[in-house]
Amino acid sequence: MVSMPVKFEDVRRIALALENVEEGTSYGTAAFKVGGKLIVRLREDADTLVVGTTFEERAEMIASDPETYYLTDHYLAYPWVLVRMSRVDPDSLRDLIARAWRLAGKKRRASGRK
Repeated sequence: MVSMPVKFEDVRRIALALENVEEGTSYGTAAFKVGGKLIVRLREDADTLVVGTTFEERAEMIASDPETYYLTDHYLAYPWVLVRMSRVDPDSLRDLIARAWRLAGKKRRASGRK
């Protein structure tokens, strides 16, 4: 069974359902942040999301599904993964955004911010 492609409205609904997430912009595109920390943003092509992750998880995602998850040279040194909305499974995206939210919370706690 093939699921419907994810739309940005789906991303918005998923992100805003998480505690303390605020909608804003990043690099001129729609973005979602928690405590000022970016968790996900839309890239300029309107089909790609930039989602926070770990280097290990990113490597696993790209290895398992390079048509959906990928990188550009710009992101090599940063813990982000690029996700094609036209290809990602909605449940996988929900999990990915929730992980990005948890990671942003850990970073805030580690830096002593509330």
